[in-house]
Amino acid sequence: MTVCKLPPMRNATGNETPVSPPARPLSALDRARLVRRIKRLLKEQDAVLVAHYYTAPEIQALAEATGGYVSDSLDMARFGNAHAASTLLVSGVRFMGETAKILNPEKRVIMPTLDAECSLDLSCPADEFIAFCDAHPDRQVVVYANTSAAVKARADWVVTSGIALKVVQHLADQGQKLIWAPDRYLGAYVQKHTGADMLLWQGACIVHEEFRANELQALMRKHPDAKVLVHPESPPAVIDLADVVGSTSALIKAAKMLPARKFIVATDNGIFYKMRQAAPGKIFMEAPTGGTGAACESCAHCPWMAMNDLHNVAEVLARGGNEIHIPPAVRAAALIPLQRMLDFSKSLNVNVWASGNA
Repeated sequence: MTVCKLPPMRNATGNETPVSPPARPLSALDRARLVRRIKRLLKEQDAVLVAHYYTAPEIQALAEATGGYVSDSLDMARFGNAHAASTLLVSGVRFMGETAKILNPEKRVIMPTLDAECSLDLSCPADEFIAFCDAHPDRQVVVYANTSAAVKARADWVVTSGIALKVVQHLADQGQKLIWAPDRYLGAYVQKHTGADMLLWQGACIVHEEFRANELQALMRKHPDAKVLVHPESPPAVIDLADVVGSTSALIKAAKMLPARKFIVATDNGIFYKMRQAAPGKIFMEAPTGGTGAACESCAHCPWMAMNDLHNVAEVLARGGNEIHIPPAVRAAALIPLQRMLDFSKSLNVNVWASGNA
């Protein structure tokens, strides 16, 4: 069911196409100087760096080296809540900064750039989504974590990809009819496995949507000993070829635990940094984004995630700005469905922070 059309992908400066900034190559000496500067500024600003799995390896490494954290968006926010630092520097995309602010209202939350958006968030404008929900008042509203604070504020539940099946099955068992947003592929995957009555908002991730089943099959034939790891934001034909379907954290765990030496991975290639940490010596290959019908706007890497670099990490610490602000009423409303998910996970003895999301 088509609920909306995808809007042009615009960032905060109005660009319709997500374009990463020009590469700024650094010599080893310049990189070392920049890293030292960031470490000093983090201490001076009483700040901690939290980074998403999809950011550049050098940023993930810096977060780890400075007592920060690398994970999915909710786990990043959870870490920030538990950490003593008064400032959270969130390296990722804008909704991740908002999630951190929702769960840490007393802290200053800043980002390397506020232009780093998310196609799932952009595909679900709050005004259109709220109007659609209001037109279906008999349905519970379940939204993925990859949404704005304003969209979360209209929801009954916020879910990660790791707990979505459990939450939706729980609601379906109660006879609830649902609205799901924004990712249509994850929504279809959840609907298939739960049988829930769901209206699916027609959003998609520009990274995962580009994986191609035919080309994936060809790569599998070349590497018959490789296991296929797929994030459920991918198209159904790609999911059907997977050995493991799961969240970012689940895929990293699979890379570590499975005895295979080779893996074909259908998610953002930024995850390879943590996979190689978890499973040193194993081989990781990108699932194909080329072939018939492919536009390859992202080529297995989010162009907005790529906007985070060492330069703007240093600059935001040195000059300030790029702070996340959420109206108090919106923050309070958005916290309710987030807390509902956390309470539900506790009742099942499920560690939602280890479940992961995009």
